[in-house]
Amino acid sequence: MRILIEKSTGRLIESQSGGETQEHLDTLIQNAINAGYREIDIDAKFIPNEDLAALIEASKTPEQLAAEQAKIDSLAAKAQAFIDNLHSRAAVHNAVNNIANLADAKAFLLKLADVVYWLAKDKAD
Repeated sequence: MRILIEKSTGRLIESQSGGETQEHLDTLIQNAINAGYREIDIDAKFIPNEDLAALIEASKTPEQLAAEQAKIDSLAAKAQAFIDNLHSRAAVHNAVNNIANLADAKAFLLKLADVVYWLAKDKAD
C-alpha cells in the first residue's frame, strides 16, 4: 500500500494499492501538488496493508469523529426508544387474542401501523 500523508498533522491525504517503485510514489506526490499541497509539506511512502486502517482512524478530523459519535448516539437513542415504547411479544399476542370487535381490531392495527411507519421512516413521527 502506498500512502501520502501531511507532515504537519500526520493525516492521510491519499492511499493507493499496488506499486513498488519511486515512480508509483511520485504519482501520489503529483496528485497532492495538483490538489494544492506543497511538496515540502507531504510525505509519500509504502506501508503494510494492515497498517492502513489505523492510519485512517488516526487521520480523522474532530468533525468526522463528532459525526461518527452522533450517528452512534442516534442509533443508541433509537434502540432505547424501541425498548421504551414497544410492548413485549406476550403483550402483543394478548392484545391480538383480546380483539373482540372491529373497534379493537382497528386500534390494534393503528398501533401496528405506527411501528411499521417508525421502522420505515426511521423516526417516531
